[in-house]
Amino acid sequence: MARGRVSLARQVLILQLAVLTVVIAAGAILAVFDARRDSDDATRQEVLGIAVSLAQAKSTAEALHSPDPTAILQPQTERIRIATGMDFIVVMAPDRTRFTHTNVDQIGKPFSGNIDRALRGETFTETYTGSLGPSIRSVTPIYDNGAIIGLVSAGVTRAKISEQVKHGIPVILGITAAGLALATIGSVLLSRRLRRQTLGMAPAELRTMYEHHDAVLHSIREGLLVFPSRSPDVAEVVNDEARRLLDLPEGAVRRTDLPESMQVLTPVVVRDEMHVTPNRVLVVNRDPVEWEGRTIGTVLTIRDHTELEGVIGELDSVRGFAESLRSQAHESANRLHTVITMVELGRYDEAVQFATAELELSQHLIDRLMGSVQEPALAALLLGKVGQASERGVELTISDDTALDSPAPLTTHEAVTLIGNLADNAIDAALSSPDAWVEVTVQEVDSQLVVKVADSGPGMSADDLARARSRGYSTKDNHRGLGLALVSQLVARYRGTITAERKPAAEVVVTIPRTAS
Repeated sequence: MARGRVSLARQVLILQLAVLTVVIAAGAILAVFDARRDSDDATRQEVLGIAVSLAQAKSTAEALHSPDPTAILQPQTERIRIATGMDFIVVMAPDRTRFTHTNVDQIGKPFSGNIDRALRGETFTETYTGSLGPSIRSVTPIYDNGAIIGLVSAGVTRAKISEQVKHGIPVILGITAAGLALATIGSVLLSRRLRRQTLGMAPAELRTMYEHHDAVLHSIREGLLVFPSRSPDVAEVVNDEARRLLDLPEGAVRRTDLPESMQVLTPVVVRDEMHVTPNRVLVVNRDPVEWEGRTIGTVLTIRDHTELEGVIGELDSVRGFAESLRSQAHESANRLHTVITMVELGRYDEAVQFATAELELSQHLIDRLMGSVQEPALAALLLGKVGQASERGVELTISDDTALDSPAPLTTHEAVTLIGNLADNAIDAALSSPDAWVEVTVQEVDSQLVVKVADSGPGMSADDLARARSRGYSTKDNHRGLGLALVSQLVARYRGTITAERKPAAEVVVTIPRTAS
């Protein structure tokens, strides 16, 4: 993590903790106030009930008619006060004179507080500061034969209520601490998940990465696809070049939309693997993407190699022709030395016969090809393949009925690719037989370009041919292994056909209509 910056995950964690702390603290404060309010409400109900019960007791009215009400009522009210937790219970005359009080010094003195409503026959509860301090008290009248003969007031001081609330505060604080702890743990876990998803980046880095990502994806001339490990069947990133090179539809791209040879996404690094699609030859690289020791996805990069592959194919043909010329030059030198030696030995007739026999054989093939194949590059290719096959111990012949005015509709490059790959595959196959041979036929039949390549190898069944055509990729440094896939690409482009037979000899036949576009 770069110095001086805070990741998005950490910023979210800090914000969450701050918000949760404020919310939980506010909740705790509100809980304390709510507990205080509930305690006040409960106290009001309690003092009201005690005052009314005592006022309605028959013994209370009888005591008020006695010569000494205090002697009778003071012990009773104290027992009730202690049992119920009241701070005071006062029984008084209508003129406020106290008959009972918690503090006996207050007995006989006037009651401090509002009694007018009670004298009118109303029972009420109020908060008032009396001789014991602020308290919640209820005042209710005492009746005898319909007349008010006294009043009862019961109350609890605020100090006692506060003590009761204080006893509940530790519970509230404990619940608050537990809630804060759980919220912190949840926030940390969420932060870790967010950190994994954002790769520990800060918001500015994410914004910059997105801007660069978007700009690069639309500007690079290399196809790019990213498949995440969590959902490997749907591409997470597909740029414009990848859609163009693979002819992908708009919208989501599934792995099944890729060419069959590119659908395997193993976590193995692949470098410069050649793939053939119906329209292109592509170079593919595959890299697993790792983060903190985990593979989080697979990246495919794709480069168009179509034109370069055509040039390479033509270059291979020219190189093969050059190698053939070099070999023939070497053989010619050997024959020349032989002729010179025979002349020096005085064997003139044998020398002439030896020289002209070899010359006539080579010249005959050259003259026949140059006369029947009007495209010089194709004639040179066939001559080169003859020499190349000979060096590998394979007898390659050009059939007598080979004749071609033009490779149309194929271009010269495409024709070289087609015939060269078929010939190379046939030479490789023929090497498995003791008497290795290959025969190539190129001709026009019923307005169709027909290329037949037969060999002494085992041949291919229809299923073998289908697998070879659909394989579509190669990791060989010289880009071979794509022969039939490249041929199949050309055949499909021009709406032709390709067939394979095993009897009477192994043979591959390619037919391309001249009218194909």
